[in-house]
Amino acid sequence: MPLPFSPRYVAYYRVSTQQQSRSGLGLSAQRQAVNDYLAQYGGEVIAEFQEVESGKKADRPQFHHAADYAELAQATLLVAKLDRLSRDLHFITGLQKRGIRFTLCDLPDVDQLTIHILAAMAQHEAKMISQRTRLALNAAKQRGTVLGNPDIDAIRHSDTQTATQHRTQRQAHWKQRIQRVIQHVEQDEGLSSGTAIAHALNQRGLTTYEGKPFTSATISRLRREGTKDG
Repeated sequence: MPLPFSPRYVAYYRVSTQQQSRSGLGLSAQRQAVNDYLAQYGGEVIAEFQEVESGKKADRPQFHHAADYAELAQATLLVAKLDRLSRDLHFITGLQKRGIRFTLCDLPDVDQLTIHILAAMAQHEAKMISQRTRLALNAAKQRGTVLGNPDIDAIRHSDTQTATQHRTQRQAHWKQRIQRVIQHVEQDEGLSSGTAIAHALNQRGLTTYEGKPFTSATISRLRREGTKDG
């Protein structure tokens, strides 16, 4: 039975050394794995990112570009094998916390299984911490310790700037990510006009912070602000 929609992917390729990159052996094998996956399961690669970096490093610029792109486009990261993504569980859980889906070409179901296992482990640990905290609070009460901040209600009603600050931070974070996507489209796809870039982003399912389609004016403003920030 055909799928009601075609899945969209952001492909990420990584090799650990310049020698592997020059030889093309590592990258060609990963690209072949992605092509084989698409041939079997269908879908469309809307962007590709390639990196020469150790998998032990969390600070990988091209990976962060790929993750931003996938998150903004509501697409799925597609990698050949788990070790091309990372062997670090904290790295994997970071994707899960951001809500970024990923698929492994050699084990298509492992992403969901891994997320469920990690979520179950985190839930169990949170439950244990909660139980330990509750026991510690009960013991403190029995010793006559006064718990909590007596001024908390006044603080809650007077601190009106917190929500605004959070919104401002979220919007600034979104702007940084979309500006990196725009730079990728300019450099790797050769698009220069605001109209062409807006069309490319809209075609791939990306929207503005308010959830609206991109326009040439929006792209111009983001590029101008990105130049100022830089």
